[in-house]
Amino acid sequence: MAAAEINLQNQQLSLRGVLDYSTAPALLRQGKALIASAEGATLEINCTEVSKSSSVGLALVLAFMREGLRGNKQLSIVGLPKDMQQIAEVCQLSPLLAATTK
Repeated sequence: MAAAEINLQNQQLSLRGVLDYSTAPALLRQGKALIASAEGATLEINCTEVSKSSSVGLALVLAFMREGLRGNKQLSIVGLPKDMQQIAEVCQLSPLLAATTK
């Protein structure tokens, strides 16, 4: 099983490691809980330490964005890896992500 983790500190939700089918279910559960517990109206998803991602990783980030909307939180994305950007391009999601990517 690939190693991955998620944590929340200073309004920043940081993803680390490999984002794939084996790590996503636990990250999704943990991420939803962290987003719900975050104080304030803004939250940043930091992907700079994602070492590898499949389309599942992109789906995970989109799920976090949806969860943020449910909780009336404005989410932005930092450091989206090249492979995730390419997947977003193929899936025609680049415009959606561009609006939230720093």
